Amino acid sequence: MMRYGVVAIGRNEGERLKRCLDSLSTATAIVYVDSGSTDGSAQKARENGVDVIELDMSAGFTAARARNAGFKHLMEIAPDLRNIQFVDGDSKLSEGWLEQAALFLESHANIGVACGRLRERDPNLSIYTWLCELEWDGPIGEIRSCGGINMVRAEAFKAVGGYREDVMAGEEAELCVRLRAAGWRAWRLDTEMATHDSAMTRFSQWWRRALRTGYAFGQGAYLHRTSSESLFLWESRRAWIWGIWLPLACLVAGLTLGPWGWATWLIYPMQLLRQVVRNPGTLGQRATLALFHLLARFPEVLGQIRFIRDRWLGRPGRLIEHK
Repeated sequence: MMRYGVVAIGRNEGERLKRCLDSLSTATAIVYVDSGSTDGSAQKARENGVDVIELDMSAGFTAARARNAGFKHLMEIAPDLRNIQFVDGDSKLSEGWLEQAALFLESHANIGVACGRLRERDPNLSIYTWLCELEWDGPIGEIRSCGGINMVRAEAFKAVGGYREDVMAGEEAELCVRLRAAGWRAWRLDTEMATHDSAMTRFSQWWRRALRTGYAFGQGAYLHRTSSESLFLWESRRAWIWGIWLPLACLVAGLTLGPWGWATWLIYPMQLLRQVVRNPGTLGQRATLALFHLLARFPEVLGQIRFIRDRWLGRPGRLIEHK
């Protein structure tokens, strides 16, 4: 019989947490780590027979800190567990995923972390949930990084010291860099893993999520600036180019060169057209995806500026919530 543990993390997930916990019934041990919920999530988890850890929010919160706390507790109550599944409280694991992931890790000794196909629960709810559905559709096989829902080999996780708790977002990609440096690999299986409920219906939610992504780009690129991996280096530079440097260059050109200078702003519709041609789907889908990809560069660069500010001031980053 396969033995594996699960760490679920959440904050005010409501009914989504119940769906999440119900999907974990085959696990040997389950720990739910709550980060300051005010909707009774911790008590609901206890009623499900789950071990609950309530984080001290005065110490600051990151998903990395919550996952590490859950992993540590699992190792205390079930130290013989070899594989640990991490899942967010807004997601529901697919039937059979836990067994397949554990079996895959047991039969591939050099794989440190595995994930599968992630779907959005209701991709037709809004443009923003549709964008999430496209984002989750990653390549199959060996990958550079996984998302927050993954099964990790406990041995590998402990060997690299777990997640970096000061990483505000993108902690999974940062972990994968250190896993590879230690000789482990990351893999995505062609298997249904989970459904995610982003519940995003407003532009402001999408903007704040992109802002958090930008913070992750800036922090990741800074932390591994001397590494051959160059974590998020291209993503970071791309945001600076399209979100800051090109607008400034176009503005200067317009002010100094007149009409010909203002024409430099045409680089943005040209980039949109380029992306429309390259993107998959119908013309409307390709145009929508191109628009939001280009628009995302602005909150992404603002997120990086926020990281630079926090680093210069020597203070930890503050949680950027979008729900």
